[in-house]
Amino acid sequence: MRGTDAISQADPTGFQGCPVLGVGLGLRRPLLEETLAAGELIDWLEFTPENFMGRGGQALRMLERAKAQFPLVSHGVSLSIGSLDPFNPAYLQDLGELFDWINPPWFSDHLCFSSIDGHYFNDLLPLPRTKETVSHVAGRLQFLQDHFQRPVLIENISQYLNSPDDELSDAEFISRILEQADCGLLLDVNNVYVNSRNHGFDPLSFLGNIPLERVVQIHVAGHHEFPEGLVDTHGAPVIDPVWDVLHWVLQHCNPCGVMLERDTYLPEFEELVPELQRIRQIWQETGQPEPSHSAVSGEVLYVAS
Repeated sequence: MRGTDAISQADPTGFQGCPVLGVGLGLRRPLLEETLAAGELIDWLEFTPENFMGRGGQALRMLERAKAQFPLVSHGVSLSIGSLDPFNPAYLQDLGELFDWINPPWFSDHLCFSSIDGHYFNDLLPLPRTKETVSHVAGRLQFLQDHFQRPVLIENISQYLNSPDDELSDAEFISRILEQADCGLLLDVNNVYVNSRNHGFDPLSFLGNIPLERVVQIHVAGHHEFPEGLVDTHGAPVIDPVWDVLHWVLQHCNPCGVMLERDTYLPEFEELVPELQRIRQIWQETGQPEPSHSAVSGEVLYVAS
């Protein structure tokens, strides 16, 4: 079974010393038993920290079981990285305590804002693409990386409206933040495809204009198509054009892991198996390294660069 042991310092590493993990899946309660039994398909798991912070009981036992069998990576939804609000101290404390226990090799959240004046929205709202926003977000990312002493990644979001204040293209906006903050990218290839269809641009041209050497993790997911456009739902099978984008990306960079996202309309686990197999097939076809887990302990070690 993959992922039950530590990653040694001799293993291949990516941006900022992040260990190569391989093929991952999101940790979802309805699929827990099948997920934990799928070590031949899955190398690591991504969890949503808000589901476990400051909690015990069944939630804690679920995470303990996953931690015992797989490397775990944190992907949050509530940091509100682009907000003007100060970071919530209680949230940072709970997140830090969770990281102290799990020791994820990196953590991520979305390039967006989700709070105004202390009021939180159940959505990932796009930021105005301005030079001022770049400096603001980069400073907050540097704070987070220093505070938690581990690499932070930002994820490109699907967005359905552009701001009249935009000064920069989406590719330039993301690139400037990554460079100024010196952080990593969680590249969601489905979001790139959804945005390309909704806003009328070439997804490969977009990808060619961002620093792919900073890609640490990749999300691949499905979406739904409506008369008004595409909506990123994480609730449908991955379509061929998105697989093509993933293949292109893996030909042009060396991330530490690719994971399948499925958050809504969860199918039986067996329906996810062909997609997990396809990720591994593309991973191998593009010459990505196999993850190597040495028997030291039950944790993933962050290898400092």
